[in-house]
Amino acid sequence: MPPGRILLAIPVYNEQAHLQAVLERARHYLDEILVVDDGSTDDTPRLLGDEPGLTVIRHPRNFGYGRSLADAFRHAIQTGYHWLITMDCDWQHEPSQIPEFIAASHRPVAGRTNRWDIISGSRYRVQATDPAAIPPPLAIPPPPAVPADRRAINRRITALLNDHLGLQLTDAFCGFKAYRVAALRKLSISVPGYAMPLQLWAQAWRAGLRITELPVKLIYNDPTRHFGGELDDPAARLSYYLATLSAELGEFVAATGRPLRLLAVDDFPASALAAARSDPRRHRRSRCRGHAARPDNTPVSCAASTGWPHCGRSADSTTTYAPPVGGCAPPACE
Repeated sequence: MPPGRILLAIPVYNEQAHLQAVLERARHYLDEILVVDDGSTDDTPRLLGDEPGLTVIRHPRNFGYGRSLADAFRHAIQTGYHWLITMDCDWQHEPSQIPEFIAASHRPVAGRTNRWDIISGSRYRVQATDPAAIPPPLAIPPPPAVPADRRAINRRITALLNDHLGLQLTDAFCGFKAYRVAALRKLSISVPGYAMPLQLWAQAWRAGLRITELPVKLIYNDPTRHFGGELDDPAARLSYYLATLSAELGEFVAATGRPLRLLAVDDFPASALAAARSDPRRHRRSRCRGHAARPDNTPVSCAASTGWPHCGRSADSTTTYAPPVGGCAPPACE
């Protein structure tokens, strides 16, 4: 049976080189597409305005990858979609694999079609392997273009998640995913940066979501792309990820008394730990859930925080502009 309405969400930041080609290819498989423009400063905003039939959420500045996905989650929930597929815009994800996610969303497993809540792409699982098996240490060897530090960090974080949460992942960081929208209601994503997947996995585990992986192509067209700032340092990036996971699983540690291996605070570089805990761009829970906040965590209205000039359809395009998280009204704080 068909999986219902499906939305494709593509977070972008300065993707003028790839945007049009990725959208053209993606439209072969899905008509309803949301693009979250995370404050692009190149020609991306103009190109989006020329694209017909898109829904666009535009951030006034670069908030982060996690914030872009949180906006996509909210939009899918509020507009009544059944499934949300997310993919990147830099050709690391091949649009021709979108039908595989659609098929997996309603493929019967043990006689059940309502089987999965998250279908996560994996660049390190091969199609022929048993889905329950975790290949040691790699399902497929990475090509030379894959930065060694990224694969090493991915492997370490994936092993930690499997060990402590009982997951069976081979790729903790792949952004090519399909989500059952009803399951997204059980998540509260607040990490705005690249550590968002760690919060996602921890919350999915605590909510009892059903997770599987789907093999996807391993593509690194530009291994020189960087994270920005001190996150370009692999040690600082790993520490940031570990601190984020440690914070998210704090209640689990307190309740069970089980220490998280590799998460000892003394092992973190002090500067990385401080950044992970205090930098509002990287890891901060707003007191006004789902709304904007100043760096000091003081809530502000949508207009004040974003300068959002329009909610609805633009006058000169068929592109629909959706408001960012919090809508176009002052936030209601807890």
